[in-house]
Amino acid sequence: MAQVKTIPSLEGFREISTAQRDEFRNNGHVRVRGVLSTVEVAVYRQQVVEAVKRQSREKRRLPEKGIYGRAFGQMVNLWRHDEGVRQLVLSKRLGKVAADLLGVANVRIYHDHALFKEAGGGATYWHQDQYYWPLDTADTVTMAMALTDQSIEMGMFVFATGSHKYGTIMDPKLSSEPDSTYRKYIREQHFPLSRAAGMRAGDATWHYGNTVHHTSANLSDRRREMMTITYMADGARVAQPVHPAQVNELNMWLSGLPPGRLAMSDLNPLIL
Repeated sequence: MAQVKTIPSLEGFREISTAQRDEFRNNGHVRVRGVLSTVEVAVYRQQVVEAVKRQSREKRRLPEKGIYGRAFGQMVNLWRHDEGVRQLVLSKRLGKVAADLLGVANVRIYHDHALFKEAGGGATYWHQDQYYWPLDTADTVTMAMALTDQSIEMGMFVFATGSHKYGTIMDPKLSSEPDSTYRKYIREQHFPLSRAAGMRAGDATWHYGNTVHHTSANLSDRRREMMTITYMADGARVAQPVHPAQVNELNMWLSGLPPGRLAMSDLNPLIL
C-alpha cells in the first residue's frame, strides 16, 4: 500500500441539519456543501489522482472505448491500495454523514469508486445502483464528491426525485434495454429531474441506492473528477443474487459471502 506523509485528519464529525435529512429522505438525494474544506480536498484529490494513475491499466484512447468507458475512467476500492485514499474513504466525517442521512447508528463500506470523466466523455445510462447489489436492505447511500470545481457542462449527476420510494423497479428477466426502461418509467411516474448547476471542490451529493439517476456528458474541455463512496447500514445481510451482475458484485465487493450472512467481510469495514 502506498504511504503518505501528512494529510488532514477527517475524524471530526460534520453536523447534518434536519432540513438536509428531510430532503434526502423525501427526494432520495441531497447536496451537502463543503464536506471537505478547500485545503482538505486539494490534499485528498492529489492522493486519489496519484492512486488512479498507479492502478490504472487503461491505455485506450477515448474513441476506442465502449459507451461506459467513454463516459468514465474508473477505479474501484482504491482504499485497499493507497493509505491517503484509505483515510478519506474510511473517515468518520464522511461515515457519520452517511449514517445520519440513513438514520442508522453505523455504516459499512460497500466500495469506493473514483470516477473521472474526460472532456468529451459521454453520458451514462439511467439506472439504480441497488439493482446490482445483493443486499437485503435499502439503507444504502452513495456519496459523490467533487474533487475540483465543476460547471454544469462537465456532466453532473441527474436524479429522478422521489424515485427511491418505489424500490428497485427493473426486472432483469423482462428488460434487455435498461436505459429505455428507466426513461419510460420516469415519464410515466412524472418524477421531477434535478441536477446541480455546478459544484465546488469539496461539495458532495448523496443519493439512495434506489434513486434513479444518470450523469450527463462532459461538454467542457476539462476532466471532471469525482470520488464516490457507497455505504450500507451496519447489520445488512447478503441476499440471494437474482442475476449475473449481482453474482459478480457478491464476489468482488462482499468476498463471496453466502446469502443470509451479515455483509461484513474484510472488504466492508465498520466506520464509526
